[in-house]
Amino acid sequence: MDYCKPHAGAERALPPPRGPAQRCVRPPGDGGGLWFRCEAELWWKSPHALEEAAISRLVLWNIDLTLVDVAQVTRAAYAEAFEQVTGVPLVYLASTGGRTDSEIFFEFLARNDVRLDPGEEPLSDFVDALGEAFARRRDQLTARGRAMSGAPEALAAVGGLEDTVQTVVTGAIMANAVAKLSAFGLDGYLDLSIGGFGSEHYPKGSLIQFTRMRAAQAHGFAFPEWSTVYISDSPRDVEAALIGHATPIGVVSGSATESQLRSAGAKYVLEDLTDTVRLVSAVREATSGTG
Repeated sequence: MDYCKPHAGAERALPPPRGPAQRCVRPPGDGGGLWFRCEAELWWKSPHALEEAAISRLVLWNIDLTLVDVAQVTRAAYAEAFEQVTGVPLVYLASTGGRTDSEIFFEFLARNDVRLDPGEEPLSDFVDALGEAFARRRDQLTARGRAMSGAPEALAAVGGLEDTVQTVVTGAIMANAVAKLSAFGLDGYLDLSIGGFGSEHYPKGSLIQFTRMRAAQAHGFAFPEWSTVYISDSPRDVEAALIGHATPIGVVSGSATESQLRSAGAKYVLEDLTDTVRLVSAVREATSGTG
């Protein structure tokens, strides 16, 4: 049985309970509704009432070059995993910004002229090898990497907003993404159980939509498209946000310029994450529902 806190507005959508809602359960065959246990009584809430509850904010973060920079460690892990799976050294790299690890692998194959035999499907082997190669280098993350300037303070500031859930949508496979964040103490600000990761083998636009659905299931209330933002340094991620029906917030912390981020469709662009007042203002305005 899953336990969770009652969401804002739950009591308004139900007959007044005699005590605070202590847990919600989803029994088989309930048609997608939520059951709230209020002391000894059970009240049912229609799935349609999710839209009537108080609106909450979903903030999605990219990881690499938005929250952390561990490019040296990541490149070394890519090289080891690629050669292990293909038998070919990784000589020619590929642009990784806004791409998932599965997309990057196939780009590596093309750029390094590796031909696959008919029926050969090495992606799952590469993902396993990449996770192992990265795990062997976890102790190098803080020595050869860094948290981006202002990242901890930014996560804390956004997490302090009312009715806000934060998670990630990243091209990295889940194990590597968690390792990157935990190395710099950033994982505690995020609900990683609902995040979108490169190990799912979907484009980021789809990952944003899947993450929104998982967030609604996990937290028991809807996250409308207009109350979802995606914060990243990459123009490809800005485009993915628009495809996934989230508002992009660009950060000029990677290789892209402000002009490139705006050209990709970012209305809000920050120089970095150090100005938490501007960041929070952008998140509030982007999720206000006023356009």
